[in-house]
Amino acid sequence: MAKTDFKSVDEYQDTFDGEKKARLQQVRDTIRAAAPLAEEVISYQIPAYKHFGFVVYYSGATNHISLSYPFSAALLAEFKTELSKYKVSKSAIQMPDKDPLPVDMIRRIVEYRVKENELAEAAKPQKAKKK
Repeated sequence: MAKTDFKSVDEYQDTFDGEKKARLQQVRDTIRAAAPLAEEVISYQIPAYKHFGFVVYYSGATNHISLSYPFSAALLAEFKTELSKYKVSKSAIQMPDKDPLPVDMIRRIVEYRVKENELAEAAKPQKAKKK
């Protein structure tokens, strides 16, 4: 992947071929269905979704697809059992290309992140109205 000035998710995904491109599209479709109000953007030269802040990023690598964001301890605990079969750090989940894509888990993680962002937004102090 030589190009590094992506302006859209389509541009990013067009750098991949075949099965990898299809898997990335499946991740994209899953995220968009789980977070229909999220804005699709490119951030750090990879696809990202924003709804009251960033919800999640995803990217393709040689042998896996990563779902990433600085995940909360609560999210990692909630999905601990399912995530145990993947390489996981505090900010990334690597889903190997050799395994079926865990679409249901991706959907639920995105829904969880949307709720986290909405709760954080609701907890912010309201700005005083000017008279």
